[in-house]
Amino acid sequence: MPTAEELAIQIADRPCAFGRACRALADRGVNILALQSFPVSTGASLVRFVVDNPTLAKRALATEGFAYTETEVAEVKLAHRPGALAQAASRLADAGININYTYCGVEPGTNPPLLILGVAEAGLAMAVLDQAAAEAAGAERLRLVFSAGRRLSARLPAFS
Repeated sequence: MPTAEELAIQIADRPCAFGRACRALADRGVNILALQSFPVSTGASLVRFVVDNPTLAKRALATEGFAYTETEVAEVKLAHRPGALAQAASRLADAGININYTYCGVEPGTNPPLLILGVAEAGLAMAVLDQAAAEAAGAERLRLVFSAGRRLSARLPAFS
């Protein structure tokens, strides 16, 4: 699982401020993959986003007069099933990694959901989650082999 570059801007809480930032990106062909926006003070909001082309996005934002910050974040693809997020969060907690914030988006092209995790050590978080995914895949393969073996033996005639 990769890390991603997150861009964050602060915008005024007024009509067109958010739209102006999005239009600046769209006009340069930058696709927003994940987004989070929330008020940080009276009259201002923080907008965090992951885009498909951070270099173009930074140029677009600077040209429009938006100051931005850059942060490395963990970009996670989770199974769409109950407990998947709990398992990932528990693995990070076991490794001493705190999740500061989260938000969602979609993977370009195929559109499966992405979970963006704001953590102090994105690279370490991804290593922990990659290991957990490898272990889960190995356990799933073992379960499938065992299950297929049980089905096969159930079809064999009983010998006395």
